Amino acid sequence: MKINNFFKCVIAVVVTQFAGIIGSFFTVSAIPTWYTTIQRSQLNPPNWIFGPVWTTLYFLMGISAFLIWKKGFERKEVRNALYIFAFQLALNTLWSIIFFGLHSLRGAFIEIIILWLVIIWTMVAFYKISRPAAYLLLPYITWVTFASYLSYSVMVLN
Repeated sequence: MKINNFFKCVIAVVVTQFAGIIGSFFTVSAIPTWYTTIQRSQLNPPNWIFGPVWTTLYFLMGISAFLIWKKGFERKEVRNALYIFAFQLALNTLWSIIFFGLHSLRGAFIEIIILWLVIIWTMVAFYKISRPAAYLLLPYITWVTFASYLSYSVMVLN
């Protein structure tokens, strides 16, 4: 059974947004409690900015994954690229669990560096199949670069 492109797009966006929702379970409960007690960088944005930014990034990630998927999952390079994408999406969710759930500042910093590397790997795999798909991940890697700095700062300050 073939899934048409509209449904592929919806599925890709919903799956990526769902990863954010899973992470938010750990984040939302920690913000008014534990998170307010730790030292943060002076460059740390206000808390309200993270929701809209991540929602937008997950949407762009979903569109990016869709652009790869529509090239044909039966193609080995498409499957491999989507597996790498799924791996980075799992790592993305894991960061919230480590940082906000486990309160492991060092673990979260190490994990975000691994996430950053896997995002680059994803972008390279996507670029070989669809340049627009890779370009749609540029805001994501930019934000995760900034988030890596914030994570490092929190680790050092605490």
